[in-house]
Amino acid sequence: MHSRRDRLMEVLLQQVSCPFLSTKDVFLATNNLHESNIIGEGTAGKVYRGIMPDNRHVAVKHILSDTNLETVVREVTSLSRVRHPNIVALLGCCMEEDAYFLIYELCPNGNLSEWLFGQDRDLSWIQRLRIAIGCARGLCFLHARHIIHRDVKPPNILLGPNFEAKVSDFGLCKVLDSGEPCVTTEVRGTLGYIDPELQSNCQVNPSCDVYSFGIVLLQLLSGEKVINLDRRKPMQLDKLAKKALAKGGGRRAAFVDPNLSGEYSTEAFDIAFRLAVSCTGPEKQRPAMDQVVVRLVNALDISTKAEASSPETSIEWSHASSVTCSNPNAFL
Repeated sequence: MHSRRDRLMEVLLQQVSCPFLSTKDVFLATNNLHESNIIGEGTAGKVYRGIMPDNRHVAVKHILSDTNLETVVREVTSLSRVRHPNIVALLGCCMEEDAYFLIYELCPNGNLSEWLFGQDRDLSWIQRLRIAIGCARGLCFLHARHIIHRDVKPPNILLGPNFEAKVSDFGLCKVLDSGEPCVTTEVRGTLGYIDPELQSNCQVNPSCDVYSFGIVLLQLLSGEKVINLDRRKPMQLDKLAKKALAKGGGRRAAFVDPNLSGEYSTEAFDIAFRLAVSCTGPEKQRPAMDQVVVRLVNALDISTKAEASSPETSIEWSHASSVTCSNPNAFL
């Protein structure tokens, strides 16, 4: 009788189209998994920076336990067959005895969470819009192939050399049969990014990713955590946004990340803000990801035109003194 591990390995051998590497290749690339090459660490294991024999710079994820093997199979079978500029590229894998490694393209600018919430790191308004567009395009590509990511959040949005967004971490992804929703008895994902309607209808579909993306977009706009416990009345970010939208422009302006220092298009911000609120609204009212891309591209076009205009002649480009607010209770 085959073990669970043997069955999963058989699936890998049948379905994976990426190159299989040896442990020797992995150890050479990472200088024997030297701690100086560690660039990240998660529940499944550590991630190392490496250099392949052809001088490609890569990220090597070391899976530490058999208990994570199903996640590995899900990620490899999904990523090995897709290629898109906004999806992190899986370059190879290593499955020898009890050694499991996944080799990806290296994204030198880390992940979106580090830039939104890290110290001394700022993203411009234009950069934020481009990151949102890249993430939306990656998700749109996946949805067209009936792949639901199920864990869209800032740590899983990697940033390439030019800050292009790369959707990553497909350990929870689900491939739908013929595009039909999948009924699940298990809610998977990260607290704060999980579609609240999933808990009642138990249906995994593209709308679940749309909700998660909406939360990420709100974070790009506000620089806020999903739930900010520093507030007088802690409240989830999407609820704060809906409250701000209902109360009009002044409250909406207070939603802007102070780190933008007022350097953004108010018209474009309003488009992106309303879009984020609609993404986190009731499932049947949410836009599809291709519609999200169209609206964000429009916001980017407006922003680049406003930025090109001089401050004296452009009434669309905001100024920090009149719009942004650093008061943590300004939304309430």
